[in-house]
Amino acid sequence: MSEQTGTSASGRAAGPRCVAIVGPHGSGKTTLLEAILERTGAIPKAGNVAAGSSVGDRSKEARAHGMGIDLNAADAEFLGDRYTFLDCPGFVEFAFEMQPVLAVADVAVVVCEADEKKIPALQLVLRQLEVAGVPHMLFVNKIDKADATLRDTLKLMQSASTMPLVLRQIPIWKEGAAIGTIELALERALVYREHAESQEVPIPSDHQADELAARYEMLERLADYDDELMEELLSDVAPDRSQIFQDLRKEMRSGQITPVFIGSAERGNGITRLLKALRHDAAGIEETRARLGLAAGAETIVQVAKTVQTSHAGKLSIVRVLSGKLTDGLALTAADGRVGRVSGLYALGTGTPAKMSDAGAGAVVGIGKVDPAETGSTLSSGKAPPKELAPLAPPSPVISMVVAPKEAKDDVKLSTALSRLAEEDPSLVVVQDADTAETRIEGQGEMHLRVQLERLQNRFGVAVVTRDPIIPYRETIKSSTTVRGRHKKQSGGHGQFGDCVLTIEPQERGKGFAFAEVVTGGAVPKNFFPAIEEGVVDSLKRGALGFPLVDVKVTLSDGSFHPVDSSDMAFKTAAGIGMREGLPQCSPVLLEPILKVKFYGPSEFTARINQIVTGRRGQLLGFDGREGWQGWDVTEALIPQAEMGMLIVELRSATAGVGTFEAAFDHLQEITGPVAQKVVDKRKGELAAA
Repeated sequence: MSEQTGTSASGRAAGPRCVAIVGPHGSGKTTLLEAILERTGAIPKAGNVAAGSSVGDRSKEARAHGMGIDLNAADAEFLGDRYTFLDCPGFVEFAFEMQPVLAVADVAVVVCEADEKKIPALQLVLRQLEVAGVPHMLFVNKIDKADATLRDTLKLMQSASTMPLVLRQIPIWKEGAAIGTIELALERALVYREHAESQEVPIPSDHQADELAARYEMLERLADYDDELMEELLSDVAPDRSQIFQDLRKEMRSGQITPVFIGSAERGNGITRLLKALRHDAAGIEETRARLGLAAGAETIVQVAKTVQTSHAGKLSIVRVLSGKLTDGLALTAADGRVGRVSGLYALGTGTPAKMSDAGAGAVVGIGKVDPAETGSTLSSGKAPPKELAPLAPPSPVISMVVAPKEAKDDVKLSTALSRLAEEDPSLVVVQDADTAETRIEGQGEMHLRVQLERLQNRFGVAVVTRDPIIPYRETIKSSTTVRGRHKKQSGGHGQFGDCVLTIEPQERGKGFAFAEVVTGGAVPKNFFPAIEEGVVDSLKRGALGFPLVDVKVTLSDGSFHPVDSSDMAFKTAAGIGMREGLPQCSPVLLEPILKVKFYGPSEFTARINQIVTGRRGQLLGFDGREGWQGWDVTEALIPQAEMGMLIVELRSATAGVGTFEAAFDHLQEITGPVAQKVVDKRKGELAAA
C-alpha cells in the first residue's frame, strides 16, 4: 500500500520515516530497538541480546559473538505513524555498515552512555553523521547506572561533537539513582515505571531550581539561531511553548543543534518520550531527498541500504523508496546501466518479511533478486541510468589473510562465495594475487575477517584453511660479473647447442630490468637474441637467495652457435645456465618492502602510536593535527611490511579501540644481519620442501 508524504500544519513530517540507531559498541542500541518494538506493540515482549532472544542480532554469527555485526531492520507504528528502525553495529570493525544506512535515514538516534572511555568511539559516530548531514539526537542510555552527573557527562560528550548538545531532559535523583526525568520544554516531571510509560508527577521541590537553570540554558542555545527568542529572553518575556518546539524541530533538522534525551533501554525508561520526539521532530522523506540532491518525480528511485546474500533464498536488498512507487516486477536500472527486475517485495516487520504489492515514497522494504542492487547503490525505473546519490567510500583494509578451500573441489565455490560476501560488505576486499597465486581477504580487523570465514561455512558450506600472506621480498645484486652460459647436448639426430657470454651488473634502485646486446661479427645470430633474453628473464624469477630479482642489467656480448644444432630453446637454456652461475658472484642482497603508514588516532594516544612504530622496526616521519578532527593526530611512519602483522590489534588496544591506519608501498630497502638470514633460511627450507 502506498504512503502519503509531506508535512503537517504543525511541521511534523507525514508518511513513513526511517530512523538509524547508531552508537559505540556496547552502548545498548539493539536493546533500545527491543524496547521500542515492545512499547509500540510490534512485539509482545522485549527480547534479550545476551539470551539470544532479541529481534536484532539474530544471525548465527551475531549470536555466537554476542555482538552486533549486521544491520538490524524492523518496522513499528506509533500513534498512527510508521517507522523503520535500522540498527547499525557499533563495533569499529563493522562500523562501515552505518555509511550506506545514513543515505536513507531521516534521522539518527545516537545511543551512548556516561563512560569517558567511550568518548573517542562516540566521536567517530558523530563525525560520520556530521559529514553526511544527517540530523541526529543523543539518547544517553543506562542512566540508572550512571555514577556521574548529567552535566559532567554532557561536558564529556560535547568534546566529541562539533554541534551544541542541548539537554531536553534532566534526571530526577533519589538516593543516588535516577527515578525519572523533568521535560524541559514541557516543564513536566515523569517518574519511571518498569517497562511501561512514565507517570506524570509535580516537579519535586528540590529539583525546581535545577529545572529552571537547565531550561534557561536550553532556551539560550535555541536563541543562538532565533533572534526573536533572543529578544524575549533579554526582555524576560516567557516564550510561547509552541515556538520552543518549533525551534527545537527546526534547529535539529538543519543540523544546528543535537538534542539530548536520557533513559534506560533495558528497563524501558524514556522510550515513549524518545518516540514522541521522533514523531514531532524527525524530518521526512522530502528533507532526505533534498539532502541527497534529489527532486521528487514520477520515476521510482530507490537507495540500497544493505544487500544480503543468503544460501537458500538468494539475494535480498533492503531499500528506501525515495520517490515514485515501487511494485513487484518493476524493472530497475543501476548507475552502470545494468537492469534487474524486482522478484518479490517485502515488508520488513520484526521477523520473517511479509510479501506486499507496492510501496510508496518513504517506505523501507526488501526486494528480492535484483542483480544490479548492491549495498549503497541507487536504482531507478527510468530509461536512463540514475546518478549515484551517495557513493560509498569504504575504509582502507588494515588486515589481510590468505584463504584456500580445504577441499580442491570447492575452489570455484569459494570464489563465488567470496564475491557475494564482498558485494554484501564493500569494506571486505578480495584480492587474487597473480604473483603469489594467493587469494586474500582484506578487512577492518581480526573479528571482521573471522566473521567472514564463519559466513563462508554457515551460508555457503565452504570450509577453508588460512595463513598469513607471503611477504614479497626481492633481491638484487651489488657487483658485476661476466659469465659464459653454454648448453650442448647430443642425443641422436639434431643436437642442442647454445653459447652466450653475459655481463650481469646492478642497476640503480627502482630502474628495473634491462637487456642489451653488443655482439659483433655475428657470433650469435640476431634471431636468437629474444630467446636469450627470455632465458635471462626466467632466471630473474628466483635469484641466488631464492627470491625474485630486481634492478639488474644483463648485456649479451659474445657467444657461438652451430648452424644445425642451435635453436631458440638451446640459447634460452644457455642463458639460464649463465645466470644461475653468475648471480651468486654478484654479491646478492635481500630487499624487503617498506610501507608508508598513516596512523589516525586521538592526540592523547600519539605517544603510544610512536612506541608501536619503533617497536616494529619503523621510522617515524612526524605527526600533525588531523584536519577537521578536533583532538586527533595523523602520524606518518615507514614500516617494513613484514612487521605489519596484527598491527591493527595492537593499535586498537592502545587507542581505546578507535585508532586506524592507511598503508601503501613506498620502496624496497636492503636488509642484512640476523633478520635477513632468518628470511633466507626460511625460504631455502620452503624451496627444499616444494
